[in-house]
Amino acid sequence: QVQLVESGGGLVQAGDSLRLSCVASGLTFSDFVMGWFRQAPGKEREFFVAIKSDGSTATAESWKGQFTISRDDAKSAVHLQMNSLTPEDTATYYCAARFREFSWSPGRWNYWGKGTLVTVSA
Repeated sequence: QVQLVESGGGLVQAGDSLRLSCVASGLTFSDFVMGWFRQAPGKEREFFVAIKSDGSTATAESWKGQFTISRDDAKSAVHLQMNSLTPEDTATYYCAARFREFSWSPGRWNYWGKGTLVTVSA
């Protein structure tokens, strides 16, 4: 049984930083693209960033240069370092896994975590 478990969300002030983590189990981690999607209140879930085992990444137009995605295949973990957060970053952040290839479409991802809420106050 595949599980993706996110952690690291919370309530912060504008300008603060957060580090989200996702630990996977039940899959061959290196075979999977690991991604982060986010869903702002009242909006659809949207692709944000993803990373392959070779370190290549894909990012959405909303991606910010002060954010960083990384993965540790030895620990089956992916991290999202978010710096200089703004209220516009308020959303539930979902970790997802897709076999081998990037995709913008949520429907094409194989596995999902339950999400972690990030709230940024002004």
